[in-house]
Amino acid sequence: MARSELPLLDDELADFVRGAVSITLAGCHESGVPHLARGTGCRVAADRHQLTVLLAASAGADVLADVRSSGRVAVVFSLPQTHRTLQLKGDDARVVSLDPGDPTLAASYVDAFANGLQALGYSGAVIRSLLQADPADLVGIRFTPASGSLQTPGPQAGQALRS
Repeated sequence: MARSELPLLDDELADFVRGAVSITLAGCHESGVPHLARGTGCRVAADRHQLTVLLAASAGADVLADVRSSGRVAVVFSLPQTHRTLQLKGDDARVVSLDPGDPTLAASYVDAFANGLQALGYSGAVIRSLLQADPADLVGIRFTPASGSLQTPGPQAGQALRS
């Protein structure tokens, strides 16, 4: 995507992906075997052209290897309370070091997501134990969303975002 084009995400979608949503990253090995990892927060560039999704390197090792090999990633953001879901794909993904505020962003994300699920009757402690990562283990996957689609169940499921 040329930098002069409008970003795929508008302000509202940028807020959505930065919110207390479930974040799942997917990569694919050259043999076709898919790999998944849980995200622990998302940072959106000020111009909304790129996203950086945080994850634990140890738990996401296969996805990180896939991204390093192919540069491709798919990320699904879903709000459990409503099932509102957005999928973004990129073909310029790369593994990046953290920005100074990223460990705080990840901790805030884990708390917000756990609190949201706790309101639905799930154990906040269990959710936190699944998502919390040692700040030294956190990395980011940065990419430009090349395509995206709404995946919320209903009549608009699969509707492409402007590309």
